[in-house]
Amino acid sequence: MISIATQGKLVSVSVIGEFTLADYKEFENHVLYELKFQGGVNLLLDLRDMIGYTLDVAWEEIRFSRQHRYDFRRIAVVTSDEWMIWLAWLNRLFVDAEVQVFDDPGVAMDWLQTD
Repeated sequence: MISIATQGKLVSVSVIGEFTLADYKEFENHVLYELKFQGGVNLLLDLRDMIGYTLDVAWEEIRFSRQHRYDFRRIAVVTSDEWMIWLAWLNRLFVDAEVQVFDDPGVAMDWLQTD
């Protein structure tokens, strides 16, 4: 399950439980709508409560990132999971955005708002 909120050019996403392809498609639709009206956006991904994701989500994330390489300005990933930290850094290959990993959502939000 995901929760998505938007404030100006900031899209905040929290993942709770397993991240499914249906969740990712909801995320994509929301981001595409914001890109249409806001231009480049900042993204806050809170993955602290995510327990896993399906393989089709990983594939879709790579595809979406490559198609929208220049649409993100800053991406903050909130997690303490070592595997997710590694994946966040790997994602930097597919987007032309600043990507940072945080363990505190408040610090992540501060970083996104200093843009």
